[in-house]
Amino acid sequence: MDEKEKKKQQSEDLLNAGVAGASYETVQRYGSAVKQHYVAYSGQDNETGKTLAKGLKQISQEKVNPDYKFQNTHQQAGYAAEIKDVARTNAENIINGDPARKTRTDDIGRVNDPLYDTVMIDENGNIIDGSGAQMKFLGASENDSTGEGSAARALRKLQSKKFEKYLDNDVDIVVPKDQYDKIIQEANTEIDKLSRQLENQKAAGNTEQAAKIQEKIDKLEKIKKNLRKSTVSSKEALFARQHPGLSTAMDVAKIAHRAGIETAKTSAIIGGSVSIVKNLVSLCKGEIEPEEAIKNVAKDTATTAAAGYGTGFAGSALKGAMQNSKSTYIRTLSKTNVAGTVVAVAVSATKTLTRYFKGEIDGVECLETLGEQGTGMLSSAMFAAIGQAVIPIPIVGGLIGGMVGYALSSATYGILVGSLKEAKLAKAEREIIEKACEEHIKMIREYRAEMEEMISQYLIDSMDVFRDSFSGIKYALAIGDVDLFIESANTVTKRFGGQVSFSSMDDFNTKMISGATFKI
Repeated sequence: MDEKEKKKQQSEDLLNAGVAGASYETVQRYGSAVKQHYVAYSGQDNETGKTLAKGLKQISQEKVNPDYKFQNTHQQAGYAAEIKDVARTNAENIINGDPARKTRTDDIGRVNDPLYDTVMIDENGNIIDGSGAQMKFLGASENDSTGEGSAARALRKLQSKKFEKYLDNDVDIVVPKDQYDKIIQEANTEIDKLSRQLENQKAAGNTEQAAKIQEKIDKLEKIKKNLRKSTVSSKEALFARQHPGLSTAMDVAKIAHRAGIETAKTSAIIGGSVSIVKNLVSLCKGEIEPEEAIKNVAKDTATTAAAGYGTGFAGSALKGAMQNSKSTYIRTLSKTNVAGTVVAVAVSATKTLTRYFKGEIDGVECLETLGEQGTGMLSSAMFAAIGQAVIPIPIVGGLIGGMVGYALSSATYGILVGSLKEAKLAKAEREIIEKACEEHIKMIREYRAEMEEMISQYLIDSMDVFRDSFSGIKYALAIGDVDLFIESANTVTKRFGGQVSFSSMDDFNTKMISGATFKI
């Protein structure tokens, strides 16, 4: 691999590492949501030490009487629906930042609760008043393979004496999401029919008969009022009963896809902004034409977005599995950005292996590159190189890189110290964290010394300018504010007599699409 190719590979690796870092919050949030489905499948929440009354896997293994196969299977599908509904509701709450969690009454010791199948729990572990619900997956018939009459049959059962206790106690009744609208429609049709009968009986003076009809209308209105739509359909419940692993994988994939889309958007901004800077520098040097720069930016943005999607998708799925691991150490690691970084390393490693299989590099070079990628990405020292790559002015780029490395090492050290304080770790695990703390302290000192040396040798006359500028850049990186980053960087440009060409991303975008010529 020549020097140019090596630098290109390093640049891609650094960008992938940046994407992994930017995806941290998304991977954490969606990964925690994914964990809910792993718990639903296994019936074991290793993070909290809680064992569910049943998991999807256990339900799929329950016995079925050959003479009542249809009835037994659909009854078990109803239990599977409860478990999946709880997992889906909790996953959405986690994604949306809602601290409330749904739980089956069976899972909190209220087995065979006479009124409620599920309740909502607040962040303090208390049951939220009025949150109880009864789930009813009714209406399936062995003689109705299409399910055409399932809603009508379900409504008839809901009107029966067996279900009066739920209406009398004003309990929410949750039904399959594919039946909800049809049941409401069936109820409205029946209410219209009864209303006409009621008018006729009133006109005929049949008071007693009119009262009975009114009672039926009132019951139907109450059913409509208390009816709620489940997050699970009839088919999904049955599929979860028959294929719990595949059903879980599908839900995990749906959440991971959403995480991928979200990280792709963020990654596109990162890749696009980095590409813009690099291509603007190349334009200034006369190395490329404007048309080529535009194509490069578009290509880089799309490539980084794709990498971001993969990081979000695989990272969240991996994070969810780590968070519900039996190992305390793995669960602790799930709170870091290991999941996203592992994916980023895998992406870069795949490219290297592909080049090896194509014969572009030999085995020794392949192993050397893989080693560099693994250690390089997993080391916070990479941020010094990122600073130099994005801003290819020796002192300025190195300073910004050192500043970012200093900030990241400090933040990592803080997280590790927090872990020591918050968790009762085993001696071996504590020693590992303490060793990591020592290494980060060394890095903090090295970055600080590096920055102070650069400042004292080259920039002593501009101390205040750089101090204010780097403080702004540091804050911009922390909050993801591109405009503040540009504004802070422009401070340095003005100090050295440079001409600022744009003051914000909107300003830059406007100039790029206006067709007007401007110099950088």
